[in-house]
Amino acid sequence: MRHKKKFNHLGRTVAHRKAMLSNMATSLIVHKRIKTTVAKAKALQVYVEPLITRSKEDTTHSRRMVFKKLQDKDAVSQLFREVAIKVMDRKGGYTRILKIGNRLGDNAEMCIIELVDYNENMATKTTKPTKTKRRRSKKKADAPVAPVAENAVATEEVVEEVKVEEPKAKAKKEEPKEEKKDDK
Repeated sequence: MRHKKKFNHLGRTVAHRKAMLSNMATSLIVHKRIKTTVAKAKALQVYVEPLITRSKEDTTHSRRMVFKKLQDKDAVSQLFREVAIKVMDRKGGYTRILKIGNRLGDNAEMCIIELVDYNENMATKTTKPTKTKRRRSKKKADAPVAPVAENAVATEEVVEEVKVEEPKAKAKKEEPKEEKKDDK
């Protein structure tokens, strides 16, 4: 029984699987995208994402731990120099799996696994704002609606006015008290 056995063995021995994942991770880091089966891509995703997370902190220990998994100096240096800088702001999800259909020979599901920040086609997509229907009461329908940008500026001005008015109000409150003391 396979209770609590969570990872895919991919029909290989332990040594073969580790070597294959190491080679695939190296290829992914060097080429930024590779074509493989969906099962291998999912296993690679689990394997390579902790390495990319570790590369964000450029220390000797981190480099040694990553090198222990990859066994390729060029891939390790490229990971720490290029990839880590691009993914510094990202908290996770460094890779993307795009399914591309089935292989002709054995009908295996094929996909492309790529580093997210290196696909400029996906990154430069512009989304059109969706039109939403809003229900308004009769009172609000008569009033003109200001654009969002003007509202944002107006709220900043209001905040600045409030900050400026508070010290003046305190000063005004203190002045009358002093006048009362002088009068007595």
